[in-house]
Amino acid sequence: MARKTRTDKRVLVVDDEVDLAELLELTLLKMGLSVDTANSVAQARQRLDSQRYDFCLTDMRMTDGDGMDVIRYVQQKKLDVPVAVITAYGSTQNAVDALKAGAFDYLAKPVSLEQLRTLIKSALNLDEEAVASASTGPARMLLGESPAMKQVLELIDKLARSAAPVYVSGESGSGKERAARMVHAQSVRAEKPFVAVNCGAIPENLMESEFFGYRKGAFTGADADRDGFFQAAHGGTLFLDEVADLPLPMQVKLLRAIQERKVRKVGATQEEAVDVRIISATHQNLARCVESGRFRQDLYYRLNVIELHMPPLREMGADVELIARHVLARLAQQSGQVVPALESESLAALRHYAFPGNVRELENMLERALALCDGQTITADDLQITPATESMREEGASAVTDNLQDYLDRVERAAILEALEKTGGNRTQAAKVLGVTFRSFRYRMERLGL
Repeated sequence: MARKTRTDKRVLVVDDEVDLAELLELTLLKMGLSVDTANSVAQARQRLDSQRYDFCLTDMRMTDGDGMDVIRYVQQKKLDVPVAVITAYGSTQNAVDALKAGAFDYLAKPVSLEQLRTLIKSALNLDEEAVASASTGPARMLLGESPAMKQVLELIDKLARSAAPVYVSGESGSGKERAARMVHAQSVRAEKPFVAVNCGAIPENLMESEFFGYRKGAFTGADADRDGFFQAAHGGTLFLDEVADLPLPMQVKLLRAIQERKVRKVGATQEEAVDVRIISATHQNLARCVESGRFRQDLYYRLNVIELHMPPLREMGADVELIARHVLARLAQQSGQVVPALESESLAALRHYAFPGNVRELENMLERALALCDGQTITADDLQITPATESMREEGASAVTDNLQDYLDRVERAAILEALEKTGGNRTQAAKVLGVTFRSFRYRMERLGL
């Protein structure tokens, strides 16, 4: 029986060794978590069917099965539960097999309680450090069973074993940062920092000091030495989001830092070595930015060693329903509500909508619907998908004979106008609705003649 605790996080401990199960339970209870225990695989399945868990910790060997059975059951049921396994000392192959099967992590016997606490904090984001390093299980980051998503996940597995720079392309809201975090989380750098930088959100006059740091007295207000993004990501991964928004002078400095693997703080005379893996992303066509002279070709080739393309939500078929249910469950939990059902008409509306804002737009739509619904069921009216927006998918189907760029421009123009209408013409708020920077939003309006 779970006891009342300081948080709403709930953990399932699966172990047929009663003494060890009790030790694990006491340790987790002291961390402020709710804990349920199961003493067999069968009982674990019953628990998972009847209760939502944020984490599962299971022994590898039990009388009626093993930890792999628990992992497979979680995946079969498509439960959003990261699973860690406890393996016998020296059973490296079991640990590897579990990780390949989708385990979040593993612990070796005898279990170190300190390692257990670190693992739990990382999995459940129980402190700011864990949030900053984004050590969340890969299974929690990207969902989908469509061919497009399976291809993405297979490539991520390969990229995680490489140290090469990765360029993540895709539309706004398609999960580029989530993919970057997955590459990091599955790599040998997983224990080191993951530092995400929105290049379009940094004022140009502050870019050098933000990226490379500065020495005390380098400029007015520099009252102490400070590290930059490169130093913060040392040993780990530096994710440059919206890299196309970098001004040309900063592109030159970034190229040198990547080539030399050294940076010089503003006001310093000496360079210092940095070890970071660069993953970059943008929703813009970076090759076209090179052609137009807005992005350096030499930097483009440095960043785009391997490309990972994130598919738009409209190309993911039945995954829309899977992702919608997952997002809705998370939103309901955060607000302390019962998860409402999605009626058939609302599911049909989601399947026929083009989602120009992709998963980010889906999240906004469901958050709004959750506030508008009766608490039991989400209707098509709650989703507020208008006939005009529903027709965008139909337009897409008939646009195969059109010029692709003309079609994309029409979709983009419609999305911008809709966002401006929602925000009463406020461009700053409209940019936030679309999930892009104000600089990018302004550029898009100018390009489209709006």
